[in-house]
Amino acid sequence: MQSIDRAMGVIKILVSNPSEEGMSITELSNECGLPVSSMHRVLKSMSQHGMIQQDSATKRYNLGNIWLEYGLHMYDTMDYTSKIRPELVRLTDETEESVYLSQPMGLESLIIERIDNEKHAIRVYDKLGSRIPMHIGAANKSMLAYMPTGEVKKIFNQSVPKEEQAAFWELLETVKEQGYAISHGERTEGTTGVGAPILNHFGQVQGAVSVGVVSYNLTEERLEFLTYNVRETGRRISAKLGYSELQERRYRS
Repeated sequence: MQSIDRAMGVIKILVSNPSEEGMSITELSNECGLPVSSMHRVLKSMSQHGMIQQDSATKRYNLGNIWLEYGLHMYDTMDYTSKIRPELVRLTDETEESVYLSQPMGLESLIIERIDNEKHAIRVYDKLGSRIPMHIGAANKSMLAYMPTGEVKKIFNQSVPKEEQAAFWELLETVKEQGYAISHGERTEGTTGVGAPILNHFGQVQGAVSVGVVSYNLTEERLEFLTYNVRETGRRISAKLGYSELQERRYRS
């Protein structure tokens, strides 16, 4: 378990490193709090599995290409290319906003796709691979509303203050009734998010589709337009993933 923990520590540090040049073994040792000798053994093992790679000239380390392979495999298992991405592109074209696809990952969600729209000089921009606490944002609230109560309670107990949990439960009930969530300035001041869940053929949460827009000059009519299109996109993707007609009627009610 210790070796796994150390390897994951290295991966998280490399993912959060903004430099494309990678990091030296000394820098990784300092960040992980490990002696250079121990870090050398960890990096050697990770290199053998393709988890990291070392530049032969600079001797600096970065993530290996195996993560791209795993990511493509994940997209394939989600029927991403044939079923999900066309709907994201369609939503971008309809709304002229950047569109995001998120997936739940325990106490957080992960942004696994972004379809950009370049028509706005000022727009909301979240990086691929960004992790967001599950109780924050429209996309995450739309997923929480459709998750089993037990899972939501675990997230609540670790992320939401007790005095706020009752109101949060009521909010999730409303989100589930209407089929979408709206957030205002929860992650970035001056922005509004609209998110809708994506459900698979078991009725389980597969992810969420969302748009983030600058709140300045956002009219009620524009918000209603965005809400409708985001919700319909979530509904169409869910249907493509096998969400049944009976479930879909409940989803739309």
